[in-house]
Order: sequence, then structure tokens, then C-alpha cells
Amino acid sequence: MAVDNKIRIGIIGAGNIGNVHAGEFSKLGEECVITAITDAYLPLAVERAKQYGIANVANSPEELIQRSDIDAVIIGVPNQFHAPLALQALAAGKHVLLEKPMGINGDAARQILKASQASDRVVMVGHQMRWESVPMQIKEQIDRGELGKIYTAKTGWFRRKGIPGWGTWFTQMDQSGGGPLIDIGVHMLDLALYLMGNPKPVSVYGATYAEFGPSRKGIGTWGTPNWNGTYDVEDLATALIKMEDGSTLSLEVSWAVHMDTDNTPFIHVMGSEGGASYRGAEGKLLTEKFDRPIETVLRKADNDEGERARLSRHFLACIREGKQPITSALTGFTNNLVLDAIYESSRTGNEVKLDWDLN
Repeated sequence: MAVDNKIRIGIIGAGNIGNVHAGEFSKLGEECVITAITDAYLPLAVERAKQYGIANVANSPEELIQRSDIDAVIIGVPNQFHAPLALQALAAGKHVLLEKPMGINGDAARQILKASQASDRVVMVGHQMRWESVPMQIKEQIDRGELGKIYTAKTGWFRRKGIPGWGTWFTQMDQSGGGPLIDIGVHMLDLALYLMGNPKPVSVYGATYAEFGPSRKGIGTWGTPNWNGTYDVEDLATALIKMEDGSTLSLEVSWAVHMDTDNTPFIHVMGSEGGASYRGAEGKLLTEKFDRPIETVLRKADNDEGERARLSRHFLACIREGKQPITSALTGFTNNLVLDAIYESSRTGNEVKLDWDLN
């Protein structure tokens, strides 16, 4: 680290998510400094550098990674580049904060996990929903044993008309790895497994559907469409995931669907002594007392600093203290294994057992 003991950060990707990270880490000036930024479209990196007072604009990710004045790299680029850049950064001795999904598929995630295990560097996946106020309150009660044994959970995120960037990398399997399942489904999968106590998934039965995208229906407002591009991913996915301890998780997500939905992510966690529900910015704890149903409403505080702030500080703390982040490379690999199994189950029509072999 630099003489002033600040963690020096480089950002790869100056688009929407890179902008979010730049904004959050720039607020933590007592703990870190953003040393350099780069983007495939360099004028955008130059714009971000001016916006946040970043001293250096690197001409390429490779140039940024090799800089000796950078301790940690934040990777916010299309999914297909996650593993190549993360592996380069680890090889160069950098800590890594990697946007979700960790890899474009299980093989890519496996490479990152193996490199992480062979390194003393921190690898963290940016699943910000774990740091949202209501899920944190639910997790606290689960860890205290208030829900008893967690035996099943249901989670999902139905967007009615929300296909992003039709024809761009978002809707091309070889660049994104999939549609809503790997885009927003990975968030819900990650958070649900976390709240359930990180049980080990062992098998999956799932199905995916593309009823909107190929017909250019269900288009959302995120991203700029490329009508000369292609759409070869799903627009809805559903799955049942079985864990080693016998618990189960139901997952359903869509970019586009004809149903009554408020476009809000949700989770229902069911335990032997109580349950918890989370939808959007609110949640509930549910149990039974004196033969009556009891509910406790959970909300975030008015002065809540936000999940992105907590995520950013957690990454810096893990670097300083040499500890594993709660969204570690292992959790990222787990998510990718499950996603791969859902896609394979949809292709074959069969239940798929997860392959945990790292070789």
C-alpha cells in the first residue's frame, strides 16, 4: 500500500456499474484512493476520471492490472471477460472485486476459485443484496436461531417487460452466459442460499423459456437495443434446487412475462420455528405464539447508508484484515454450478447432479 496506508484501487469498466463503484469508493477517501480507471471506450474512462478526480486513465485492462501503484482491481465489464481479467489480476498480485456472476459459466468460475485458493489475495463477488438492510436483519434473526431449522425457501424476481439491451451482449449466450437466470436470478440464488445458511446444493431440476425475446417483445428501458444483433438466451427460468441437508429452494425469474407482478425481488424463508419474507424494501418475521400467527414488520432506517456503502467497506476491511469476504470465490462458484445445472436440466429434461470437482 501507499505511504499513507490507503488501499489503491483500479477500476476496469467505466459504464453503469463501474460508475456506481467509482461513486462509492470515492466517498471512502480516508481508507482508499482510486488510482486509475479504464474502459473499452476510453473517452468514457476519461469522463469518469474527471468526474471523480482519478489521476490516471489506463489504455487497457492489461495496462491497469500491471501498474505497481494499484493494490486492488474492481472488474465491471461484460460477463465473458470476468474470468480472464480476474485471473490476470490475481497473477499480478492484486485483490479483486468482481461483479456478478463471478464467471460466465461453471468452468470459468472454477478457474477463478482455484486461482483464489492458490493466492493470498482477496476475491470478492459484488452481490450487494446481502448488504441490504432488511436481509441483514433477517439474517441476524436466523443466526440467532429464531426460525429454527430452515427446510425450504422460495425466491424470485419477475419483471413483466424488462429485456435489457436487446441484441447487445446482454442477449447473446456466448457473451453473457444466459438471460434473466444469470442476470438477476444469480442475485436471488445467492441471497437465498446465504439466508438458508449456505447449504450445499447437490441437484437441480429446471426449465428455461424464450417466449418474448426472439419476437422482440418484452423490451425494457435498460441499455440501448441493437436491432442488428441477436437474442439466443431465455426470458424466463424456473428451478427446484435440492441441498445436501435435504432442504430445497425454488427459484423463478423473468425479464418478460404476462403476469400480475410489481417487478420486485422476493424471498420467503421457511423454518420449523418461524419464517421470514422479504420483498423490495420491506420484510416480515412470522411465527406463532399462543396459537396465534404473529408478524413483525422489518424496514430499513431512514438514515440507512445503503448496501453499496457497506459492500465497499467490507471489501476494504477484508483486504486490511486478510479475511474471506462473505461473498467469496467459493460462493461465486456455487452460484455458477447451480446456474449451469439449471441450463443443462432445461436442455435434457432431466435432473442434474452438481459436479463439485475442481480438477
